[in-house]
Amino acid sequence: MSDTSHPGHGTSPTPAQRRARLKESPLLPAAVLVLILTAAAALFAGSYTYSMADPTPRSIPTAVTRDYGQAAVGRRFLDGLEESLNAAVKVHVYDTAAEARTAVEEQRVFAILDVRDDDRVTLDLSAASGASVAEVLAETAPAVGRRTGISVTVQDINPLQEGDPRGLAIFYISLAAVIIGFVGAIQLSVHARALTPFERIAFTALYALLGGFAIAATVDWLLGALDLPFVESWLILAFTLFTSGMVFTMFNTLVGRWAMLPTWGLMVLLGNPSSGGAVSWPLLPSPLGLIGRWLPPGASVNAQHTAVYFAGYQHAFPFLVLAGWALVSCAVFWTWRHRHPGGRETRPAHAAI
Repeated sequence: MSDTSHPGHGTSPTPAQRRARLKESPLLPAAVLVLILTAAAALFAGSYTYSMADPTPRSIPTAVTRDYGQAAVGRRFLDGLEESLNAAVKVHVYDTAAEARTAVEEQRVFAILDVRDDDRVTLDLSAASGASVAEVLAETAPAVGRRTGISVTVQDINPLQEGDPRGLAIFYISLAAVIIGFVGAIQLSVHARALTPFERIAFTALYALLGGFAIAATVDWLLGALDLPFVESWLILAFTLFTSGMVFTMFNTLVGRWAMLPTWGLMVLLGNPSSGGAVSWPLLPSPLGLIGRWLPPGASVNAQHTAVYFAGYQHAFPFLVLAGWALVSCAVFWTWRHRHPGGRETRPAHAAI
């Protein structure tokens, strides 16, 4: 009886046999990976270029210390500012300068406009609130003043730290925590496949704590780039590392060896450009400015930014976002842990005899 599954010499394989051989060949996954990497390269460049290459104001929350509607000079200056920026200046009116300053500290506004009756205005910027927004306003306001005949004084009431003149250090340390977080989970899945579910979560938490400490110590103690509130910054970084690692672990449970695709898409292609770390959210395309706050990279940047520059005004929201992603990821992994491509039998030795 002849075996038709392996045609002999001189016999052409059938189409079905060709397809079966292709599926078993290492060439198929290699070809798929080539296509995926090509698309990923384009998406990576496109997402960062779209978000960061040409930051444009959409709406800039600004405080005024008196009813600018009663001051013609204030209306004239704000109209000129909106025209020059091609964007809305969202005005928040406060009774006193102290209330306006508190609004800056709480990150509800990015600048304070003090309108005088004698064709003079003072624009107080907060570079720590958003370096890119402050830069745009600092360049635009004097030109508007010259065009409208208004004397404009611009000053920075909340400057960035000396070691971080562009305000990017927080973005970099948060980016490091996000990437090392899921890379660590990838390495655990490759080199420590036999970990039980509890052990996998525990080791993710361990490298998160140590990694967060290493990042904070390097940036603060070794390089002196940022003067961090060390314990708070360390724990925010550790929380970010853990959340990022568990997000990969969740996707590894759900889609197996292709887990890198949704992880990279969520955390790097979408999360980092929309985090507000490199470009402040008023300058981001509107959908990214809204989405970014609900993703782990944006939550990490927001929490770290407030800890460093606005001590005493920390918000619960970014921590709730990180906690939500971490809890959902852990719950999905634990519920479907039998699907995770790892683990080992934990029965006592005598039970296997």
